[in-house]
Parts: sequence; structure tokens; C-alpha cells
Amino acid sequence: MTPLVHTFVNSFNNKLEDPVRTHLKNVYACLTASTLSAAAGSAVHMYTDYLQAGFLTSIGALICFGLLMMTADEQGKNMLQRLGYLLGFAFLSGIGLGPLLEQVMYVNPNIIVTAFIGTTVVFMSFSICSMLAERGKYLYLGGTLMTILNSMVLLSLANLFFGSQWLFQVHLYLGLIMMCGFVLYDTQLIIEKRRQGSRDFVTHSLDLFIDFVGIFRRLVIILTQKEEESNKRRRN
Repeated sequence: MTPLVHTFVNSFNNKLEDPVRTHLKNVYACLTASTLSAAAGSAVHMYTDYLQAGFLTSIGALICFGLLMMTADEQGKNMLQRLGYLLGFAFLSGIGLGPLLEQVMYVNPNIIVTAFIGTTVVFMSFSICSMLAERGKYLYLGGTLMTILNSMVLLSLANLFFGSQWLFQVHLYLGLIMMCGFVLYDTQLIIEKRRQGSRDFVTHSLDLFIDFVGIFRRLVIILTQKEEESNKRRRN
């Protein structure tokens, strides 16, 4: 083990207690499963005719989300049931990403891989930063992030009338910054909830899954715009 890795591991162990580290392992295992389920959903939309993104799949995702939120954690006794709701939500969310990814495939399929790798790097960087930060340092971001989220909703509604490309770009990049902030906030919130006795790693992983998809979606759009601009310059 190199001195740098040894220092990192020691810092990680000193910051987080054993129960918290075990909980985070479960959370990230669920997050990985959710991401794979979403990838399967996207593939189903793009390569088969069995399920296509639309109103019914959106309603299905909301139902799975609602069932997960309404089904209380019974100290792990109903974990498989709740995990099923989580994976169902992730799968249908992946189907919802299908139309966007289809358009990207026509521009450059490599964008999807690049966006996924970029999302993973950004997500893990902010997660590690949150874990190693002082206790509760980023919890104050909650109010600010919710204010930004509400502002973005209003901005999105306003742009339905104005159709401004400038407003769209502001919404896109501001949204990316906001989702990175949510990774910092949600990671520390999960740690604090576990310290207070919550073992519900399924719901905790849902928060991080939403953050991950939010970053991925925006990176896909940004990289596609860059690729299209590059293609236009080459043609001219």
C-alpha cells in the first residue's frame, strides 16, 4: 500500500465509525444495483419494442417511488420488497432516459460512455469530499439547494413561454452545479441519519441514485451540444 493510499484509508477510518462504514457499503451496493437496473431499462427502450418511454412508464416510476416511500423499513425484514420497488423505479427511470440516449446515439455513441465515466468520477469525488469533511459541514447546503431547485422550476416554466436558448443553458449548468451540491448534502445527511440509528440503506441509496441520474443527464446534454458544435465547425 503506497503512503498516499495508506493516508487516505487512515483518514477514512478516523472520520467514520464501523457501523457507518458498513452502512455506506450497503448504500453504494444498492446504488450500483439501481444504476445497472436503469441501464437495463434504457437498453430495453432503445433495442426492443417491449417497453417504450411514455406516460405509462412515468406513472409506473411514480408508483414504485410512492410504494417505496410508504413502505416503512422493518429492520430489514422487508428489505427484498423495498429493494424491488427501488429497482423497479430505477428500471422505469432508465426507460425514461431512452429517448435522450437515442438522440445522442445519432450524434456520437461515445458520448454516453464519456458522460457515464465523467458522472462516476464527479459523483465519487464529491462523495469522498463529503465523507472526509468535518461533521455536518455541508448540511447547511439543504436550504440553499432547495431554493435553487425551486428557482429552477420557475425558470423552466418561464422558458416554456420565452423559448430562450440562453435560459436553457443557465438552467442546464445551474442544474449540474446543484446536483453536485446535493451529492455533498445527501452523503453527509445519510451519515448523520445512520449515527442517529437509521439503517434504511435502501431509501438512502434512492437519494444518491437521483443525484447520479441528474448529473448524468446534464453531462449527456452538455457533451452532445459540444459535439454538435464541433461537427458544425468541421462542416463549415
